[in-house]
Amino acid sequence: MGPSTRSPEMFHDPKVAINRVYTRTGDAGQTRLVGGQKVEKDDLRIEAYGTVDELNAFVGAAVDSCRELSQDELADVLVRVQHALFNLGSILATLPADMHPQQPRVREGDVLALEQDMDRRNEALPTLRSFVLPGGSRANVELHQCRTICRRAERLVVRLAREQEVDPLTVTYLNRLSDAFFVWSRAVNHVAGKSETLWRPNEA
Repeated sequence: MGPSTRSPEMFHDPKVAINRVYTRTGDAGQTRLVGGQKVEKDDLRIEAYGTVDELNAFVGAAVDSCRELSQDELADVLVRVQHALFNLGSILATLPADMHPQQPRVREGDVLALEQDMDRRNEALPTLRSFVLPGGSRANVELHQCRTICRRAERLVVRLAREQEVDPLTVTYLNRLSDAFFVWSRAVNHVAGKSETLWRPNEA
């Protein structure tokens, strides 16, 4: 259930009770933002936070795959990303005028944490001499899927920002996160002892 079904009061107390999943209010192709505004379900804002929601689901799959490889530390990092994506989704589901003081949001510290994590893991990875093909482990492929969905979410938020006011940190976070998914995809194979398949141009 996306954040658009919530009112700003939900941010007073994180213990939200969700007793009913269906409401029938969206049967005509419309939904409501956090502040209560009714919009079409294919509205660009809905597309943006819906894609962030899609990304979060794929991150969940990558979490499980990392745990199956006993890479719990990376899995824990990905879980923190899931929380950040929920925060980001709540921002996108709210018009700027309706933002609540206690509303979760992405902060500069979240971006810095991604950068520091990438720098640390990159030190242990071999230098790339070509583009790398997804593969080697299911976790690697899922992290590449996360990377591409993240890029799509970023493109949608950039489009939205051209039309409406958007917190610039949402774009910054998604941009940095897509880079992190690439580093994590390499790191998960490196730790598991899986070799990388490099792109060989003009070979098919």
